Amino acid sequence: MSLYVVVGFGPAGAATARLLAGKGHAVRVVTRSGRSPEPGIEHVALDAADGERLAEAARGASAIFSCAAPPYHRWANDWPPLASSLCAAAEATGAVLVMLGNLYGYGPVAGPLTERLPLAATGPKGKARAAVWEQARKLHEQGRIKAVEVRASDFFGPGVTDGGHLAARVMPRLLRGKPVSVLGDPDAPHSWTYLPDAARALVEVAGEERAWGRAWHAPTEPALSTREMTARLAARAGSGPVAVRRLSPAVLGVASLFSPLLRELKEIRYQFDHPFVTDSSAYEAEFAVRATPVDDQVEATVAWWRERR
Repeated sequence: MSLYVVVGFGPAGAATARLLAGKGHAVRVVTRSGRSPEPGIEHVALDAADGERLAEAARGASAIFSCAAPPYHRWANDWPPLASSLCAAAEATGAVLVMLGNLYGYGPVAGPLTERLPLAATGPKGKARAAVWEQARKLHEQGRIKAVEVRASDFFGPGVTDGGHLAARVMPRLLRGKPVSVLGDPDAPHSWTYLPDAARALVEVAGEERAWGRAWHAPTEPALSTREMTARLAARAGSGPVAVRRLSPAVLGVASLFSPLLRELKEIRYQFDHPFVTDSSAYEAEFAVRATPVDDQVEATVAWWRERR
């Protein structure tokens, strides 16, 4: 039995921690507020940006899973100290730093996204997220830490709520057969990473030394548009065809006055106004985890939302 430390207990952190605990490992979760313990999982309250305290919490761990993120509007200010703390803890303990990343760092790209693309984002959130990996990669190349990143597209599936574009803003209305409003072009192909698949990939690469030192795209099913995904969800829910409406720029502009999240989403509107397709073939050629078939994803997601209601 190994000890693993998971930083953050949002949807991805919780899925990763519970997957590790289900495999019989000891799991220590680090969050600011802490939580009540659950089977196989110890919760510790501390600020993960405090490198010394994080290193103490991670002493003896085989891997540190970075599944936390600062508030969306504070990425530019809060990611640097958090990233430095994670790297310092990995160096102090010798644990593998397994980072959950996203695709912001590439910036707008014509064609499918692959790991060979440069991190060329020009917006503040994209630049901040790219810098997190670049810092870890350089330390890995210097032999000071062991690091790997798994990059996911927009999360979908059980456990995904406010942060998901096919979650809290869509599922409750869809289950009632009501029209849904979405960001960007509802007919543009878009990659959706199933949350449990991302957790399985994080756990897999933690134990695969040949994976370390680079970034990998999480196994992800072929891209489907928001309209296509909504139709599949509605069919599974039995709520009948559901109208999918594009939020107009005027409505978004007004809503942004009252919603910090919508204001911040302006930077990544390109991901929804145009095709946004992830290529995860490099991961699939090397490792065992495969994307869950989309029909199974949809079935589990509808069941989870029904139970949540």
